Amino acid sequence: MKAPAKKRALILVDVQNDFCPGGALAVSDGDQVVAPLNELIEEFLTRGDLVVKSRDWHPPQTKHFAAHGGIWPVHCVQNTRGAQFHPQLCDDPRIVVVSKGLGDEDGYSAFDNTGLASILRAHNVEEIWVGGLATDYCVKHTVLDALREELSGQTPHRRRARRQPQPQRRPPRHRRNAPQRSELNDERGTMNDEVKKRKFITSSLLNFIVHRSALCSHRVYLKY
Repeated sequence: MKAPAKKRALILVDVQNDFCPGGALAVSDGDQVVAPLNELIEEFLTRGDLVVKSRDWHPPQTKHFAAHGGIWPVHCVQNTRGAQFHPQLCDDPRIVVVSKGLGDEDGYSAFDNTGLASILRAHNVEEIWVGGLATDYCVKHTVLDALREELSGQTPHRRRARRQPQPQRRPPRHRRNAPQRSELNDERGTMNDEVKKRKFITSSLLNFIVHRSALCSHRVYLKY
């Protein structure tokens, strides 16, 4: 007898105008995530699976911004064009939207004070796919928080989008070359420590920050 298909969820992280070309904190080629993510949205909705969009939804004044003590330029301010999802990203009433960064917190992860973990459990989700912008911040923290929520994972390899922080009070500059080996080892070591503490075998997850690019998609599996 064939085993029933796992209940899945697709989490789309911050595919917003300010993170796409022309935005206040643009990821190089960030708009290239839209078409492949739209294909996944259609696939998941057709199967009756959960689709969640996360968004940065910052107030006009927050310690997240450089002008108020943070490191980031003003971006994704509530009810502005920059905070809107990319206009070509699929919109559907079945998609759940969660908002993060509502106060002074950075709110990198889609799990940060959004109730996302409860939403996933309420839908009996067993497998999660994560994609969006940008790999080295919000996608990364979303995947790591999924692990903290007792999720174990695998990483199908696709092209990825990256953004590098700068301490200056101006938009961070994007590093256009691949990371150096020493940087990759440091990053992998940090992530590996997170995973080992929770006794999960997730070595493939460590590859997801390696390349600058425009799409990232990861699978993580719930272990209740």
